[in-house]
Amino acid sequence: MTRAIMLQGTGSDVGKSVLVAGLCRLARKRGLHVRPFKPQNMSNNAAVSDDGGEIGRAQWLQALACGVPSSVHMNPVLLKPQSETGSQIIVQGKVWGQAKGRDYQKLKGQLLDAVMQSWEIVRKGADLVIVEGAGSPAEINLRAGDIANMGFATRANVPVVLVGDIDRGGVIASIVGTHAILSPEDRAMIMGYLINKFRGDVSLFDEGLKSITRFTGWPSFGVVPWLRDASRLPAEDSVVLERLVKGRRRALKIAVPVLDRIANFDDLDPLIAEENIEVVFVKSGERLPADAGLMIIPGSKSTIGDLLRFRENGWDKDLDLHRRRGGSIMGICGGYQMLGRTVSDPEGIEGAVRGVEGLGHLDIDTVMEPEKTVRNTAAHSLQFDVPLSGYEIHLGKTTGPDCSRPTTRINGVEDGAMSSDGKVFGTYMHGLFASDGFRSALLRSLGIEANTFDYKAGVEAALDSIADQLAEVLDVEPLLTAKRLA
Repeated sequence: MTRAIMLQGTGSDVGKSVLVAGLCRLARKRGLHVRPFKPQNMSNNAAVSDDGGEIGRAQWLQALACGVPSSVHMNPVLLKPQSETGSQIIVQGKVWGQAKGRDYQKLKGQLLDAVMQSWEIVRKGADLVIVEGAGSPAEINLRAGDIANMGFATRANVPVVLVGDIDRGGVIASIVGTHAILSPEDRAMIMGYLINKFRGDVSLFDEGLKSITRFTGWPSFGVVPWLRDASRLPAEDSVVLERLVKGRRRALKIAVPVLDRIANFDDLDPLIAEENIEVVFVKSGERLPADAGLMIIPGSKSTIGDLLRFRENGWDKDLDLHRRRGGSIMGICGGYQMLGRTVSDPEGIEGAVRGVEGLGHLDIDTVMEPEKTVRNTAAHSLQFDVPLSGYEIHLGKTTGPDCSRPTTRINGVEDGAMSSDGKVFGTYMHGLFASDGFRSALLRSLGIEANTFDYKAGVEAALDSIADQLAEVLDVEPLLTAKRLA
């Protein structure tokens, strides 16, 4: 019989995704056939699953932690926020529709059947399924029709572990408050709680644990310290960008404007891991740094909307100055589209604006088309003559004279464009910096010697380390057997 537990948080960004990944790897190391599941996710950091659809990046990582192929059924409902038109709704890996927030609340009941169908598929053949909630079960205003937290837990009869984030403060009140406002039925699903992101001497919180249990009757599964290895894993939520600060000056500065609908920003993780590189994420209202050697325009869920905001921030002028100084510019997916002459949307796929002038650094034009390209890719860098692996998730077709200088060959088809002097280039391919040969060649072209490290092996090592730490600090046996503590 398949066992299951579900981690729900007292709020968003309490660290559920990393904890689920760590527990998945821990269960795998103990010989269990384990699978991840998240009924509903909201993120523009999507991945292409091994069966060819879109899922949240966290569920892709959790499947990696389990040592199994990723599947669209591990994240049957994915919401991808975009400007004006609300969120795009992905169901079992494919575009299902789009809706504004209020309208989506009315649609959730229609999606529960797909969630439960995927749940049965994921459960099959597994010893244990570790489920991740979304947001918080304390959002009782959203309880009716819920498919992300207690609505799923009660329907599937999956016991819940509540996760509190002590780093943000008020963890006792957040857990006790959640207990207070849940209905008796939902409250009964919770088998205990754990504290995440603790810094310092854990014994100093012993009285806090006793207080929580006294108020709620829930036992503690343990206190998890701040997991530094989590920074080596791909992040899913753009909220992490708000916490990034500028580090010490290094040999090369790479500037990345933080677009309103930035997507797949984990593309940059391998560059961040380079010792000689300073990656600066530039927020709205800030200037693009004049001393950057490379500007990277990242992916976007709303190319036209983000392009308009790019200009509102004055970043177009900063980019022009950077280019005149001889700096390099790279665009990825939506960022690649922005670097062209025009972006057209004749069918209004992204919203009411049907076309805008591009940044003009590449002699290309993009037309948005309804059919989305979603696929994992076997590719080759024509720019540096090295193999690549990654994925594509995009709308639109790009053509123009600079496409005669493609940067990549994806599944045998030429992709991307480059300016005649080679200083500006772009591609639709995500994940290419994780290809160590490409990353090294790019940095060498900018006069920087890259580290000789295996990025993907580093992710695996981080998962192992997190699993080992969780084994030390948590009451693991009842978690992996989905049994309540006495």
